[in-house]
Amino acid sequence: MELTTVWFALIAILWIGYFALEGFDFGVGMLLPFLAKDETERRVMINTIGPVWDGNEVWVLVAGGATFAAFPEWYATLFSGFYLPLLLILLALIVRGLAFEYRHQRPGKEWQANWDRGLIIGSFVPAILWGVAFANIVRGVPIDADFEFTGNLFTLLNPFGLLGGLVTLSLFLTHGAMYIALKTEGDIRYRAGRLSVKLGLVTAVLAVVFMVWTQVETGTAGSAVVFALAALALLGGVAAAARGREGWAFTGTFATIALAVTGLFVALFPDVMPSTTDAAYSLTTTNAAATHYTLKIMTWVAVIFTPLVVGYQSWSYWVFRKRVGVRHIPTAELAKPRA
Repeated sequence: MELTTVWFALIAILWIGYFALEGFDFGVGMLLPFLAKDETERRVMINTIGPVWDGNEVWVLVAGGATFAAFPEWYATLFSGFYLPLLLILLALIVRGLAFEYRHQRPGKEWQANWDRGLIIGSFVPAILWGVAFANIVRGVPIDADFEFTGNLFTLLNPFGLLGGLVTLSLFLTHGAMYIALKTEGDIRYRAGRLSVKLGLVTAVLAVVFMVWTQVETGTAGSAVVFALAALALLGGVAAAARGREGWAFTGTFATIALAVTGLFVALFPDVMPSTTDAAYSLTTTNAAATHYTLKIMTWVAVIFTPLVVGYQSWSYWVFRKRVGVRHIPTAELAKPRA
């Protein structure tokens, strides 16, 4: 296998890890006003992702860095052409990170409510814009002979792209609800479980339409198989949630995201950014790649450090594996800021 193909696969794995892990983070943030009835339950929801949210964001940083080093032409075209959506995502992630760190620094209700809005918006914006971006990457965008994006923001806001955004939004909401049901106890656990089933059914309809549309537009035999497995995983997760099998339900949505992103990359290969202007102008794993020497060095770095990162993150999930409930948040703690 050529190193260009290896790095295309590695970048796909990084995006799979990001969406599958950060997806439930986004879901928890967006569900904050719908599941939590008071400040105590809001603290419970935030505490379920408190130890892991920043580690989950490492995946997107590495994915962006790997794209820059392995496929510089892809990186240049993508980040210049998708500048505004990516800037909005970056600003949303900054606000979201600040909300996690600052909402508990003062006890005032207005202070906390404002940061909660930041957390909700900071979760909603990336959840929908990532879907819009990836849908356009897979379907193709106008690129000229110099590998420059010739469209604008409204070019990206086409029906296919918007449907992709709705799919990631609903899928992350479902994923987040199932995570809350898995990680909490008491009333909020059961409310999250019931909501996850309702969200899952809506998500299933949207996801199936999107995957069929993708398959018709750019799909291959391999992507058809992967998309079918993703649909089965989602239906299995919803069925498990309906029976109260929270672990299997979360596994189902986790597998759905992983398989759906895999299907998108399978449908995309060997292109990395198709051109709708002329197929000859499409960026591929060959014409967008860095030199063989660069890819070789990157491969050795990945072989050494990737197991360390995965091992550390797995350990952190194991340490914070237990459920969180209102009994873990004393009332006195709500009246004072934390250091």
